[in-house]
Parts: sequence; structure tokens; C-alpha cells
Amino acid sequence: MTWIKTISPEDDEKLREAIEAQRDLYPIEYAAPVHPTPDRQTSDIVASHSLIPDALHHAFATFGALMSPDLPLTRRQHEMITTVVSVANRCHY
Repeated sequence: MTWIKTISPEDDEKLREAIEAQRDLYPIEYAAPVHPTPDRQTSDIVASHSLIPDALHHAFATFGALMSPDLPLTRRQHEMITTVVSVANRCHY
């Protein structure tokens, strides 16, 4: 759960469009949020960007493009890189 104010996508059309647009870029295995918001519309990390829909879209669309199945890295390689970076940064994600 985020500790900052968030907006539900149901309450803001621009936010809903930004979430849907970035979600369309992700591989299907990322469709279900790992840490869902209470309304289960998105994950806590995405919701933490809900006050600035343009920033939400650009930040998460970038990640979606980096995870494209058209790139030469496999999902396992992506996850390995992510894990190593998270450990190095002492991040629990």
C-alpha cells in the first residue's frame, strides 16, 4: 500500500487511459498486479504515480518497451538483471 495520496483510474479518465496505454506494452505475464491496490485496478507502484498521469505513462511505458518480447533477451534474462540491480540497490522489488 502506498503512503501517499493516489487516485483510482475509475475517477480520472486521463489516468485510466495512461494506465491502459502502458499496460498494453507489457508482456501478458505481467497482466496481474503483484501488489494490487485495494480496487485491484493496478499495482501499488503504478498507483503511486497516479497524481501525474503523463509521468506514469512515460515511466512505465519505457519499462514496457524494455520488456518487449521482440528484443533479444529472454524473460529469464530480464528477471536476472532486475534481481541483480535490486540487490545492488537494496530494493525489495
